[in-house]
Amino acid sequence: MEMDLNPRTADQMVFDGEGGSYCAWSSKEFPLLAQAKFGAGRLVLQPNGFALPHYADSSKVGYVLQGCDGVAGMVLPNTTKEVVLKLKKGDVLPVPLGALSWWFNNGDSELVIIFLGQTTKAYIPGEFTYTFLTGGIGILGGFSIEFTTKAFDLNKDEANELVKSQSGVLIVKLDTKTTMPKPQPHKTKELVYNVEAAEADNSGIVTSLTKAKFAFIGEVGLAANHIKLGANALSPPTYTTDSSVAVIYVVRGGGRIQIVGLMGKRVLDTEIKVGQLVVVPAFFAVAKIAGEEGMECISIITSPEPVLEDLAGEGSVLAALSPDVLQASLNISAVREKHLLSKIRNNSIILPSSD
Repeated sequence: MEMDLNPRTADQMVFDGEGGSYCAWSSKEFPLLAQAKFGAGRLVLQPNGFALPHYADSSKVGYVLQGCDGVAGMVLPNTTKEVVLKLKKGDVLPVPLGALSWWFNNGDSELVIIFLGQTTKAYIPGEFTYTFLTGGIGILGGFSIEFTTKAFDLNKDEANELVKSQSGVLIVKLDTKTTMPKPQPHKTKELVYNVEAAEADNSGIVTSLTKAKFAFIGEVGLAANHIKLGANALSPPTYTTDSSVAVIYVVRGGGRIQIVGLMGKRVLDTEIKVGQLVVVPAFFAVAKIAGEEGMECISIITSPEPVLEDLAGEGSVLAALSPDVLQASLNISAVREKHLLSKIRNNSIILPSSD
């Protein structure tokens, strides 16, 4: 089956207001997202911007692209207490299915967060659908006053206050005098992981987040890879052996990407740039080369413990083969096999360009 793997930027502006905006990748314009059952959206909060409390129909991972004083609140499934978390650039925050969450920018510059996640249980495959608790499209306002007064033991005026006081939708801008809860440091340490802590060398660095390393990401059934590549550096080919699908978002810079699919066919060979999204289907191999400005990517994978095989580098699956099998597989002599194997094993996970 022919698939369009070309990188895409967000194409659907869902909301744009004084407090911020939310845009998404439409499954109609990017059909591969629906096929892969993956969703993506980008939240921008202006200073004092507040994304009203809401549920999503999908588990997802939030990654902070920009900002240093964000605040997120969540009531996790089957709990009755809110957790309040501090967010800054480079933070990864999983949001499980069934969590009620809100987002606030307490800083002086934009807070920008990309959300990536599975949509296997979503209303629209390839897209997130949100249900807001309050505001002009909140579920509280959908019930009749008769039901609301009895459910909350309120009189009619109190019931109207409950459901009509907030007329804003999705994102509102709060008054500077509004008091918001302060983040809980111990909960932030437990539920948020910052991938900016590791400094890249001249070639780059990889940070992999699985449930073994970051337990909370296991709650959403996903894993994450954060890759920083220096100028002209290569992230060698990798192959996912367990049917996981990966979605790659370019955070900074750009470069070139190649994807090889079934029967060894190269199905994508193109330039990628900041803000673009690429889907790597199950059982396809992918490699990336950074441009002159380097490249930074965040990848979300549809398994909490994905099985990724490196085709090059110290952990290369080629190096695991016995010499006789490798010689026969490549149709080369023992001398050439030893030479190639030494080259393969001596390379690191991220390789400088040979140019």
